[in-house]
Amino acid sequence: MADNALFEFLHMEIVAHVYKEQATREDIDKERVTCVSTLELMGFRVGQGLIERFTKDCPTFKDDLDIMKFLCKDLWSTIFKKQIDNLRTNHQGTYVLQDNKFALLTQFSSGKQYLEEAPKYLAFSCGLIRGALSNLGLESVVTAEVSLMPSCKFQVVIQKL
Repeated sequence: MADNALFEFLHMEIVAHVYKEQATREDIDKERVTCVSTLELMGFRVGQGLIERFTKDCPTFKDDLDIMKFLCKDLWSTIFKKQIDNLRTNHQGTYVLQDNKFALLTQFSSGKQYLEEAPKYLAFSCGLIRGALSNLGLESVVTAEVSLMPSCKFQVVIQKL
């Protein structure tokens, strides 16, 4: 249980640090984009490293859906101590991963007052998913959406090369 709290605290401090570094800038919209990009890139690198470590003894995956199932069950369980609550696909390269009690948002109140702040706390996780998929050979675009705290949906669109 202590490792969860440490991870959540570290994540909050990283987000705060990245935003504090950019606070001296004049253009607020540009600052927000820069911070989200920085956090997403950090997550991307972590995702690449974690998936490399977790799949070294796994058999190869047969298709995109197989990879997404591994990500939702095994990788998510290792990082957040629970599986994704729902995985949906249109079978054309778009996947929606729903976590009804996302660990990095549970420290916030369930009300709507923090919805505006939520994207900066999801950028790292979007990068983490994108990095893991990239290391498994799938280039993707990952976005996150929060309509009610602490529930969130990650939309993953696999880029066909």
